[in-house]
Amino acid sequence: MQAGILAVAGIIVRIIGILYRAPLTQIIGDEGNGYYTHAYNIYTIILLISSYSIPSAMSKVVSGYLAVGENKNAMRIVQCSLYYVLVVGGLASVLTYFAAPFLVEGSSVPVLRIFVPTIFLSGILGVSRGFFQSFKTMLPTSISQILEQILNAVVSIGAAWLLIHFATGSDATTVAMRGAMGSALGTGSGVLLALIFTTTIFFRHRSEIVEAMGPGKADERLMSMKECFSVILHVVTPFILSTFIYNFSTSLNQTIYSKVMKHMYRLSASQIAINYGIFAGKAVVIANIPIAISSAMSSAVIPSISGSFARGDKEKAKQQIATAVKVTMMISIPCAIGLTALAEPVTRLLFPQKMSLQLASDLLRSICVTVVFYALSTLTNAVLQAIGKVNTPVRHAAAALVVQTIVLVVLLVFTNLGLYSLSIAMILYSLLMCILNQIAVRRSLGYRQEIYRTFVVPIYAALLMGTFAHAAYRVVYDLVGSNILALFFAIAIGVGIYAILVLRRGGITEEELLAVPKGDKVVRVLKKTKLLQDPRQKWEENKKKFQEKAEKQMKKMREKQEKQRKKKD
Repeated sequence: MQAGILAVAGIIVRIIGILYRAPLTQIIGDEGNGYYTHAYNIYTIILLISSYSIPSAMSKVVSGYLAVGENKNAMRIVQCSLYYVLVVGGLASVLTYFAAPFLVEGSSVPVLRIFVPTIFLSGILGVSRGFFQSFKTMLPTSISQILEQILNAVVSIGAAWLLIHFATGSDATTVAMRGAMGSALGTGSGVLLALIFTTTIFFRHRSEIVEAMGPGKADERLMSMKECFSVILHVVTPFILSTFIYNFSTSLNQTIYSKVMKHMYRLSASQIAINYGIFAGKAVVIANIPIAISSAMSSAVIPSISGSFARGDKEKAKQQIATAVKVTMMISIPCAIGLTALAEPVTRLLFPQKMSLQLASDLLRSICVTVVFYALSTLTNAVLQAIGKVNTPVRHAAAALVVQTIVLVVLLVFTNLGLYSLSIAMILYSLLMCILNQIAVRRSLGYRQEIYRTFVVPIYAALLMGTFAHAAYRVVYDLVGSNILALFFAIAIGVGIYAILVLRRGGITEEELLAVPKGDKVVRVLKKTKLLQDPRQKWEENKKKFQEKAEKQMKKMREKQEKQRKKKD
């Protein structure tokens, strides 16, 4: 349920992000989008080092202490985490401002400097979100994410328009840079609002939080500040390294692509920015929408699995992992195939610029499979961290990064694939992470994922869904000529077909549906429509059908034998 809350928020956030990026790109253009993306990727890497891993790391440590009744130590971890992000976030902000010319080039430098205050505020926000996640409540985090994105959208568009308006008369590059700076202002505004919201929630519900913690252990030994920081560094450092390397591939690929295009193919800085803006600012942005599900699931399962593991209940932990993987695959697989089937209409809806529409659609289609790979690898990353294998994802990410970097350089230098080289590197990296993490989870817990209902049924249903959705889009578009109407009709048809096929093939059981809110009502409706049947009832019906078929065949055989006997006589 908590994963569902966070996942819904994640999807809403991604949808808002997509909806505002369309008019924003219209305002700042592909060149401005390129400058913003260059700066944003570096900002993301700095954020990963300074504070991004704090919520996950904190929720793991604090939930572990709460599970064994050490409430005072849990709160001390929260306190020390706040000190940690204040120091590290402050240093990261100062270094980013002065090192900006060395981190990005040309017009992306002032854009990166706009992100500096956001780096500092994000650390504090991460601690507050991690605190709530430790108590297995994702509602404050979810609401704060939605509020953050709404203000981000409003300020980004407004500030970009204003700064471009004041830059009237300047050259095209200056106008694009000003627009990118306005977009960066929106990010900081959203983080500030989210921080105000989570802080207000904490102080308003402080007594309820203390009551929810319970009395705790009477003989609890309070950690010293030195021990507390030692625990934080021991857990946070591998989280940071893992998350950093896991996400560093984007910035590394961006740098390699830019250098090769500049020095080997003699492309101008503006052309490189435009090309990369189409790939990262359009295709990757759309592909990242369904990955929000796995990110939400990862954040939600860490406290639960960590708590089960701390109590020595491995069977419960394996059950939680199996459920999380299945839910993630049930959603990410149809998303990947659906985006493949409807790549062009989706891109046309969100980024209708005609000059880059076909290229952006083809690039999106080329990376859709990474939705599944990133979803699974993100989830298994969280599982390994939750069971104490915090260094394992670091090694896997490093190995995958080395392999994909070699392949990317070879493709860029020796082929004419261009942006598609980035697509291949992205697929390879996510696939390697997915495989290595899965092997590690299996070895650590003796865990094996159920195959048929987790992978086979969703793939089968999604392939048919994609086929019918694409056909439905073509038919409606040819009739009415409206991309929006045809797309939403195709999505509705696809969702309906997928749901029916998954239910009819037993992809979702009655027990699983009963576990979700209002599940009993859903089960009653599905049983009335005969989309969901009790396994025993289904077995009896199949048995009866088999017997009836066998009896008919025996009857035909006897009649045939009787005819042959009469003919012989």
